[in-house]
Amino acid sequence: MQFPRIDPVFLSIGPLQFRWYGLMYVLGFVGTYLIIRSEVRRKGLPLTRDDVADLVFWGAMGVVLGGRLGYILFYNPGFYLENPLKLLAVWEGGMSFHGGFLGVVASFALFARRKRISFWALIDMAALCAPVGLGLGRIGNFINGELYGRETTVPWGVVFPGGGPLARHPSQLYEAVLEGLLLFLVVRFFSRTRGGAVGMAGWSFVAGYGLFRFIVEFFRQPDAQVGFLFGLFSMGQILSLPMFLVGVIMLTRLMQNPPQS
Repeated sequence: MQFPRIDPVFLSIGPLQFRWYGLMYVLGFVGTYLIIRSEVRRKGLPLTRDDVADLVFWGAMGVVLGGRLGYILFYNPGFYLENPLKLLAVWEGGMSFHGGFLGVVASFALFARRKRISFWALIDMAALCAPVGLGLGRIGNFINGELYGRETTVPWGVVFPGGGPLARHPSQLYEAVLEGLLLFLVVRFFSRTRGGAVGMAGWSFVAGYGLFRFIVEFFRQPDAQVGFLFGLFSMGQILSLPMFLVGVIMLTRLMQNPPQS
């Protein structure tokens, strides 16, 4: 089927243009705020509304800065060494989930130390929020016609602009379902398992994301400048496999020896 050619700009006011992809980020951050507020009340954490807003802001900075740095280091270091003025050109694309993940971990560690609150309590809340942002972001990728999948003959294959004349897997939608909806349900389940033991939600996210991203990468077109590593795996799979393995190990340990309250 042909790509629906959705206009990436959903609203124009004079010279101002509002894009679907940016809207997805906004909705993701709003959803994050609401989820964290709900979890703070449920767990009785000593955080005010202003604290929650600050936490979301710190997390957003971690996503943007970590995501950009991760893309530069993991996916295209040579290009940015030759073109240092492009380092901050985020409007041209180039964000890495794995870098953003590390950025959020670092920013939450600093926030936890500043507020003298449990780091893992914050990470568990972030684990519930992340699938929401991931799912919305992948829908934004589909609307933009970017990060499409490999060539395919399946009936639901899509001919993307810039993707050549052959149909490709709509891998953005696969990720929206797996890394968004399904991962949210998995994390929510583990957040309530064993009385919601500290760390269960966080490590279930790490394991779940690693697994789902590793699977979907078999359908996603690898980055042209990276290609396949070892002749088989994409960079996304190389970065995701350790997440899955470490997440499963830590989940198993927590379920066998839950922390004492």
